[in-house]
Amino acid sequence: MISTAQSPLYEIKANLFKALAHPARIRVLELLAAAPENSAPVSYLLAETGLEASHLSQHLATLRRHGVVTSVRTANAVTYRLAHPMISGLLSIARTFLLDSLAGSNEQLRLAQELPGGHLAVRVGGAASPAEGPATSPTKGSAI
Repeated sequence: MISTAQSPLYEIKANLFKALAHPARIRVLELLAAAPENSAPVSYLLAETGLEASHLSQHLATLRRHGVVTSVRTANAVTYRLAHPMISGLLSIARTFLLDSLAGSNEQLRLAQELPGGHLAVRVGGAASPAEGPATSPTKGSAI
């Protein structure tokens, strides 16, 4: 059971993960993490994400509201920066976790295909004959 004293901390953590819970926001954070000094102007983020300005603005506002990024206006330009350098580490840990999880899934798929009849049940990346049923479609390459 969560004590009353611990509850606010768990709520804050949950809100952090809510702030991260969109692919566009993860992309923005990864761009900032890779940028010099963990900062980049909005114009760069717009060009790299391909988002409409209004959508990017909404995502940046969410990240700013939850304390994940900060912003500085200089004349007509707004520059965003990771609020803490450990956010880069958090992204890196998440990437490692996901890659390890996917590797485990690929190993399970390989083992299943080695079972008697396994090659008939699942085919990745190819068309299946009517006797085999539908083939699973390969996932498109994406950044993790």
